[in-house]
Amino acid sequence: MSKEVYITTPLTKDALQDIEAGDIVYITGYIYTGRDAAHKRLCELLEKGEKLPIDVRGAIMYYVGPTPAKPGEPIGSAGPTTSYRMDAYTPQLMDQGLLGMIGKGKRNQAVIDKIIEYGGCYFAAVGGAAALIKSTIKTAELVCYEDLGAEAIRKLYVERFPVTCIIDKNGNNLYERGRKAYLDSL
Repeated sequence: MSKEVYITTPLTKDALQDIEAGDIVYITGYIYTGRDAAHKRLCELLEKGEKLPIDVRGAIMYYVGPTPAKPGEPIGSAGPTTSYRMDAYTPQLMDQGLLGMIGKGKRNQAVIDKIIEYGGCYFAAVGGAAALIKSTIKTAELVCYEDLGAEAIRKLYVERFPVTCIIDKNGNNLYERGRKAYLDSL
């Protein structure tokens, strides 16, 4: 049975300990945005032995390319993008301390293995709910890679940002459980 959980960033393994696949989670605190182009640049820095422009320890990366903000608003539409495009880069970032990711869709086994290794969590935001998501984003600050436009890394302050835990620290996967439950019901 799923439950509601409230967490704040930066994350700790202890904060994620009781979160299970299927739980509804509300996040408050700072999260970073980034898509594949930004992830590639971060990993290129790591490969060169250089310091990252953001501190990913205990951080959450939200896979989003927001639209421009209207006057007086911190951000435009901010719905999730497909997560598998970040799978080639996520393990390296988790090795640096990244504990949470928000997106939509499946993850590969290498990412799931790192989630289990580090006690992390993969969350899904509801695609098509950009207006609801936008209402939880209170500030947005461009951090780096401005040349990437919507794919630049931003630091967002969110309050009660709604997500569902898809893959928990034990590797339990809501997508697999849900599919199995459906097939078993036929």
